[in-house]
Amino acid sequence: MGGQKFQYDESGGTFFYFLLSFLALLLIPGTYYWWPRKQKEDPDKLVKECHCEHCKKKRIILQTNEPWKGTRQFLTKSVIIGGWLILALLAYKVSQFDYEYANFDPYDILGVPPGTSEANIKKAYRRLSLILHPDKESGDEKSFMKLTKAYQALTDEESRRNWEKYGNPDGPGAMSFGIALPSWIVEKENSVWVLGLYALVFMVALPTVVGMWWYRSIRYSGDQVLLDTTQIYFYFLHKTPSMPLKRVIMVLAASLEFEKKYNSEIVERPTDNEEVPHLIKQLYNLNEKNRERPLCYMYSIKARALIHAHLSRIALNPNTLDKDRMYIVKKCPYLIQEMVNCVSQLVMLAYARRVPRLLNIETIENCMKLCPMIVQALWEFKSPLLQLPHITEDNLKYFLSKKRQIRSIQQFAQMKAEDRRNVLRNLSNEQYSDVMKVISKMPLIDFQVRSEVIDDEASTVYTAGAIVTVTVTLYRQNMGVLFGDDTVKEKHCVEELKEKQADDNEQEDQEPKEQEQKEKEKEQTKKPVWQKTQRKTKKGGKKQTNKKPQQSQKEAPKAAANASKKTDEKEKEKDKEKEKEKEKVPEPVSKSSDVSASESEGDSSDEEAERSDEEDSQRDSKKPSSLEDDDEWDKFQSGIGKRDRVLEGRSKMSHSVHCPHFPEDKQEYWWVYVSDRKSRTLLTSPYYVTALVEHEEVQLKFTAPRWPGVYTFTVCLRSDSYLGFDQTHDIKLDVEKAPEVPTEHPQWDMSEEEEEGRPEADESDISEFTTDEDVEDYNRP
Repeated sequence: MGGQKFQYDESGGTFFYFLLSFLALLLIPGTYYWWPRKQKEDPDKLVKECHCEHCKKKRIILQTNEPWKGTRQFLTKSVIIGGWLILALLAYKVSQFDYEYANFDPYDILGVPPGTSEANIKKAYRRLSLILHPDKESGDEKSFMKLTKAYQALTDEESRRNWEKYGNPDGPGAMSFGIALPSWIVEKENSVWVLGLYALVFMVALPTVVGMWWYRSIRYSGDQVLLDTTQIYFYFLHKTPSMPLKRVIMVLAASLEFEKKYNSEIVERPTDNEEVPHLIKQLYNLNEKNRERPLCYMYSIKARALIHAHLSRIALNPNTLDKDRMYIVKKCPYLIQEMVNCVSQLVMLAYARRVPRLLNIETIENCMKLCPMIVQALWEFKSPLLQLPHITEDNLKYFLSKKRQIRSIQQFAQMKAEDRRNVLRNLSNEQYSDVMKVISKMPLIDFQVRSEVIDDEASTVYTAGAIVTVTVTLYRQNMGVLFGDDTVKEKHCVEELKEKQADDNEQEDQEPKEQEQKEKEKEQTKKPVWQKTQRKTKKGGKKQTNKKPQQSQKEAPKAAANASKKTDEKEKEKDKEKEKEKEKVPEPVSKSSDVSASESEGDSSDEEAERSDEEDSQRDSKKPSSLEDDDEWDKFQSGIGKRDRVLEGRSKMSHSVHCPHFPEDKQEYWWVYVSDRKSRTLLTSPYYVTALVEHEEVQLKFTAPRWPGVYTFTVCLRSDSYLGFDQTHDIKLDVEKAPEVPTEHPQWDMSEEEEEGRPEADESDISEFTTDEDVEDYNRP
């Protein structure tokens, strides 16, 4: 019987196999993921890009931000190529190993064909032994041992039997397990060094690396924002439920990412003591004398001054303050998103009555408004047309004239080509082409909203306390499709346009009220004198004199008689109409002389309403079931698609934004949420859309009001990259009273006969499942 044998690698064969397999496991996926690849460059990229002065500076800044990019790629390629060379050398080394009895063939070793006689085998053995014997000059001990075993395997019966059965003339050998480590590791002389190496790696280096990574990671949130910064946001937002925009900037500048103590990338220079006060003098309403902590700290005042200078587009020293400005501005979008999350969490906590104060909708909208302001380096009160290249304050006067009032980029894009060129006649052809290139790439969003109650039979019936699902569908196109097309309505909500629309709506609301008042006045003039309402006068006041001359006492009875004649004629006409309707109706109708004319009119109107309801129900019942099944199947498929997209993860690549004053490449992101404008509250947490390339669908859910009535809510779409591209959509919910929970049902009632007929063992309180007591009773003899 062969045994098992464990031994360390003396020759190094198994160790080379270990190195070969380990290196292959690293090189194959590493080459696929880390090999530097050149991105496919668009040959028309330079033609499509903007060539304004600020865009050229931004391209240079983006190139200088990665000075070691080429060196890093070269080193990565060198390491990968070196690894493959080592792998090839190891494979060649392993292929040269010769293992004894790996393929033992005695005929091949003796150099005779199979089936050779024993005499010829002896001759071959003698001839080769003279050559391979160790005592000879050409002798080889290993080869001579193989030759002897081959001769024995073909001449000795027991050796031949072992070879045929086990492949070895000596019989079954011990199974050998080679440990892929050299034997010098376990030698007594080297034990101290080996233990020292193990202690250094596993007891010092590994815990140190893991601890450094852990203590750094616990300081940040999922969006790489310091947790201490998040606590500052929570404190100030809870302290100021209605936060104005300037206060939002102050809180943003107080982020600890701009403090040297918390962020080692912050650079503090001696020149800041001179340049920062000089910059503060150029700014107004900075509120640098505020004594709140940390708003009064020097790092916060410096960051606030740089943000104000960025929004005002003030030129700074490119070697000092401008570098600090670019670093601060680069961090702002992530910090603003964290601030929006804090506001939404505080609102939800207030709804749950965990926080005493409910934040107003203006707070979160001011936070959202600040993001495109920083990306485009513009104040909120500036014209959105200043986002275009080569457009300055001096050019805005050409957009506003007696013939035209252009206040948004969409209005400018819908103008005819000749009119557009006429407005920008002071620009050269190259500058004008830059303006049109930028406009053609700007977003044009088709904003569609649908509300329903999912998992309910009547999805369009909203009851008090029901979960309302608002599905927002976004379709994105480039604004270049609008060139010269003035038929598309204005989609973007500019504040000035909003105010005008609000004024127009107020006027429209006042017009029907005035008409109603006029109609009431006419009806009062038609009424008889004794039915007119007398006007009440204030106590102690003078009676108002009518402009019209009053009727004399003689004319009053005449007017009364004429009015009574008119009422008699109207009653006769109504009786005739009723008789005609009775002739048309085939069914008999009960007649009653005591019913007044007003009651009969009410009954007829009720009957008509009931008939219309019956017709609607019949139409709904006539709908084929196949269409309903198709709708349900489509909803099911869309739900599966949404789950798959959630599992895939959210992409953060959409479209690049034209923002020459922002130091990084910015992608288009959007916020979608539902709000109540009357109560100035937020209803749903804002959903951050980061992958709107062509189409995106978002679901927002909130609880319907507890009291019945008609409510109007607003679904808002806000951009974090462009000013003047926000949209709103109003939804009206007719909330009905929630049905009461049924306490009785015909199926729940049981007759006395059924209760008497039930056997005693079949009681309702006995469980249908087997218990331990039942098993014990069954096992008893």
